[in-house]
Amino acid sequence: MEVAEGTLRHHGIDITIVDLPGTYSLASASADEELTCHFIESGKADVIVNVVDATALERNLNLTLTLLETGMPMVMALNFMDEAAKKGIKIDVNALTDSLRIPVIPIVAIEGRGVHELVDKALKVAKKKTRAVEVDYGPEVEARVERLVDALPETGRMPKRWVALQLLEGDNPTLRRMKKNAPEVIALSSALSRELEGIFKEPMTSYITSRRFAQVGKLSRRATKTHASTKGPHSYTGRFDALSLHPVWGYALMFVVMLSILVVISIIGNIIARGLQNLFEAFNPHSSSIAAEFAWNGGVVGLYASLGVAFGFLLPFYFILSFLENSGYLPRIAFLMDRPCHAIGLHGKASIPLIVGFGCNVPACIGCRIIETKRDRLLTTFLSTLIPCSARTVVILGIVGTYLGPVWAVLMYVLDFILIIAVGKGMALVMKGRSPGMIMEMPPFRRPVARLVAKQAWSRFRPFLKDAVPLIIAGSLAIEGLRIAHMLDEIYWAISPLTVLWLGLPAFTGALFILGIMRKEAAVALLGVVAGTIDIPSVMSPVQMFVFTLVMMLYIPCLATISVLGREIGWKNTALITVSEIGLALFVGGIAYRLLSFVM
Repeated sequence: MEVAEGTLRHHGIDITIVDLPGTYSLASASADEELTCHFIESGKADVIVNVVDATALERNLNLTLTLLETGMPMVMALNFMDEAAKKGIKIDVNALTDSLRIPVIPIVAIEGRGVHELVDKALKVAKKKTRAVEVDYGPEVEARVERLVDALPETGRMPKRWVALQLLEGDNPTLRRMKKNAPEVIALSSALSRELEGIFKEPMTSYITSRRFAQVGKLSRRATKTHASTKGPHSYTGRFDALSLHPVWGYALMFVVMLSILVVISIIGNIIARGLQNLFEAFNPHSSSIAAEFAWNGGVVGLYASLGVAFGFLLPFYFILSFLENSGYLPRIAFLMDRPCHAIGLHGKASIPLIVGFGCNVPACIGCRIIETKRDRLLTTFLSTLIPCSARTVVILGIVGTYLGPVWAVLMYVLDFILIIAVGKGMALVMKGRSPGMIMEMPPFRRPVARLVAKQAWSRFRPFLKDAVPLIIAGSLAIEGLRIAHMLDEIYWAISPLTVLWLGLPAFTGALFILGIMRKEAAVALLGVVAGTIDIPSVMSPVQMFVFTLVMMLYIPCLATISVLGREIGWKNTALITVSEIGLALFVGGIAYRLLSFVM
């Protein structure tokens, strides 16, 4: 899970804003909760801005009370006030302010209403010392909290009462710190926790949470009034909301939306990529000098190939992703796909980058950022590189579809899906941990604001231009240098034991596998060149064409994907994925060659 940071200049003051993962508690039961709790305990924040959904006040106030117990300076941003009014919910902001003893600022964030007032109030609160709010947990708990407070050593910025409650709840990070600094406190807290569990006949986490929610209920009832809703279940958005989560029609709608995204990204990507290629090639000097060939085929071709991926596939994907996020539909896709994805050990959010992978693996890999846990993110990233992107589709349709027929092309996709499921299940068993259940807010459907969509899309797109494009150009120059030095021929003859003996392919295909690292379409375009004829069936049998396409489909997608993988998951994991996929492609290709030799 990532922590996003940004800088805001407000009335001449530079403010660093840290966006922590959304969570309902600080129980450290999940990665996002632990990260949020650790950041708050670190003392790096001057003030907490607690963003609360006004349409679900009671559910959100549990976290508010927990944060107040830390004693940190805090203001509440009461968001979605317009949606609350539509649902017939009226919140008495003054009553809430008096009860919580912190500033409560009503806002509509997507429109910017109330945001300036919120920042002004946060700056004021940050300069004040605050006293931690104490929730009454009953005499039995309070007596044992006092014993723990007396036994605790100095706890830094966090109140001793807060640390004592964390120990009674069995919070793992707190227990680890105390075990190192004050092991005797661990024994005392364990004994006291067991005593309380014996009294209440339930775990302390459940008891403390229930007491806190009792207080939350009182606060919510005091501050909230409900009247006739202007936005009922029979309104346009209400009907669409019900449709989007329907156990049957919800999946149908999702399929249409995802198919539309795939088609749009594929069409736009191919148009822009081909347009850039034609534009650059119009200025090709076609010089035969070594320096000109190296500069053009290495640098220029690498440049327009990377820009084609960037502006053709990646930028449109980010616009669509930002649009879905701002509209409120993205969480509904994740909700629907949670159960199917758990079948292969993944979280429902994994469905989004996997589906996007059909357009391009580059945005699919970057799209894995939306997945919270490191395990799920790594597993989804690996599987997303096995999805047949539009470039692989060119290979499948250009060779198998053209020479063997559409049935064999469909079979190619079926084999790929079977392998993805098998690899996913296998890796889920090997990798420690398991995917967490789905607990998430369902935001209301809204009309996305074009300015915000564009801003979010560009902020995600900019790092690719800065980091990945130079790497792609460098890789292109390296490959062209090998070609000019006549080392490519030596390389593909050196790997002929794999291509010829194991895969049963002509030796010249070794060069295509190397060129395919740059772009899969390049391999198809150059097939006739390296084969010496455009009559492919005269130099490759049906079995060889199928095996060649299968291996091209399975091994690492392209240099752009490798560059993005290195930035997203580190070069060690990138190397493991690259080697694993090359090994998988060669293994499956060799088996397919031997089996198909008896069929075709």
